[in-house]
Amino acid sequence: MSRRDAIDIAIVGAGVVGAAAALALARDGWQVALVEAREPARWRAEAPDLRVYAFAPDNAALLADLGVWDGIAAARAQPYRRMRVWDAAGGDELRFDADAFGRRELGWIVENGLLVDRLWQALSGAGVRLSCPAQLATLEQDGAHATLELDDSTRLRARLVLAADGGESKLRSLAGIETYTHDYTQSGLVAFVDHAASHEATCWQRFLPTGPLAFLPFAGEDGHRSSIVWTLPEAEALRLLQVDDAAFLRELDAAFAGTLGALRAVSKRAAFPLRRQLAQQYVAGRVAVIGDAAHVVHPLAGQGVNLGLRDVGALRAALRRQRGAGRDPGAATALARWARERRSENAVAAYSFDGLNKLFSNDAVLASLARGPLLGLVGKFPPLRHAFWRHAAGL
Repeated sequence: MSRRDAIDIAIVGAGVVGAAAALALARDGWQVALVEAREPARWRAEAPDLRVYAFAPDNAALLADLGVWDGIAAARAQPYRRMRVWDAAGGDELRFDADAFGRRELGWIVENGLLVDRLWQALSGAGVRLSCPAQLATLEQDGAHATLELDDSTRLRARLVLAADGGESKLRSLAGIETYTHDYTQSGLVAFVDHAASHEATCWQRFLPTGPLAFLPFAGEDGHRSSIVWTLPEAEALRLLQVDDAAFLRELDAAFAGTLGALRAVSKRAAFPLRRQLAQQYVAGRVAVIGDAAHVVHPLAGQGVNLGLRDVGALRAALRRQRGAGRDPGAATALARWARERRSENAVAAYSFDGLNKLFSNDAVLASLARGPLLGLVGKFPPLRHAFWRHAAGL
């Protein structure tokens, strides 16, 4: 690409957030280039992805507007109608029910691989220029453009560049954006299990002194399969990765108090380290950060990808205003309000999850005495319960 052939927007990273951003902005008429190191494997129904999300209604609406949600829902998206949260130390249970909010569902449990697959299949039809396999090598900025040089010697010159390349974002680093990082010294252990009782289209979460254990309803198997997300100290997670299925299921059943009956392992297990990481700024020159490049949060509320897609939705709205006025998409004035609002909302979410994790992931006497009544208070006060859910749902 010659120095005169600038495009509107270049995006580095084509996971859920990066691909959704590329598709949304291309559909709005911007010239978009997308850079990704490797093409994702095609999603296959017989090989479920261990990484799943509790997908919120506002983001389902975003993907519906992009023309991909119907295909995702038809392939495999499990609606959940209820949430039940309780503490192992006792006390009242907190419940959310779709009927109380006048909805058919509270959200959906969806695999990462399915989301990426359907978004990728829509990119070419939207006119997105895809560079894959390709990795970012260098970044140069001047007053009007940012130029990316890729490892295949391709140069992309754009008025706006988005870093969607994850928590270890190279583009964020090259742009000089630093992060505040806190290591939880915990891991999230994930797997699929079958259980004797039906999951009842319910997300179940039990707080333990070592961290929360969630059973998320998964489509198929007549309501008898769930995805588990178990927060554990790092050493404990490593130990449970190494034991055999029988030993693992015994400990899982004890941790979940036999809530869904006898368990059966139906997948491998995996674990990933947990941290809170927040970008100190969202814009540096012509570079903006979105998704995990901007914020990594504790998974106890399942909000990571939802926050990332809200970055996309808000940025899309801001850039639509610029396009309507014939203005530069990378101008500081176009991004300032978006950056301020998204950074504030994501920080509030991250520290809220951090506080919940600290309160519930310990066996201190005072914390144990407070947790059950706290859940009960939220559950017994409908306006507060509704406010919690509406915020999580993006409504």
